Amino acid sequence: MKLCALQLATQLVDTLPVGRPGLFNPWRQSCPHDLPINTIENKIARLAAHLDCDAKLILVGEAPGYQGCRYSGVAFTSERLLLEGKIPRMPELQGRLTDRGKPFSEPSATIVWGKLSELGIAGDVILWNSVQLHPHHPGQPHTNRTPSDEEVLLGLPALNLLRLHYPTATFVAVGNKADDILRAAGISATKVRHPANGGANKFRDGLEAIIH
Repeated sequence: MKLCALQLATQLVDTLPVGRPGLFNPWRQSCPHDLPINTIENKIARLAAHLDCDAKLILVGEAPGYQGCRYSGVAFTSERLLLEGKIPRMPELQGRLTDRGKPFSEPSATIVWGKLSELGIAGDVILWNSVQLHPHHPGQPHTNRTPSDEEVLLGLPALNLLRLHYPTATFVAVGNKADDILRAAGISATKVRHPANGGANKFRDGLEAIIH
């Protein structure tokens, strides 16, 4: 029997540790820049809404970034995209998520959702990460760093849950870290280039090749 989306979201979050140095758990920790509307419960609710579909594709990236999932609670998804109403299944925001002067905008998020929309598959895709914890440098929450191999292994239980819940979905590894962890989990996946650091066009071409 399939879990309801909120149950699945809660189980996924429960696989992730809290309080590890240099790793921020978006669904169990609050950030000083979160406005009162952006509660832990609301982040979990957004994750549940995102999971509420019969996924055909599950795109797995590396790790959350400070401009995206740290505040939105959804991989490859920024505050700006949510405010623009461009994300399928997302409830309409009633206000800003953060107290930053401008809404956070993540380049990789914009590239990923833009291509998914162009291909007409945005409603059938789930976005995740190798480890759904934001890795940052010590004392610098608004930085991104590459997670260590040990940290990436923390994401295995969640990936296995996704595979069980969406047995017919095709997994796509977005970058090398994702490819490594999916192999470790025994999950067959096609690898595409990560859109960051000049990889946008190769990402778009790779995803289009999978769809067509």
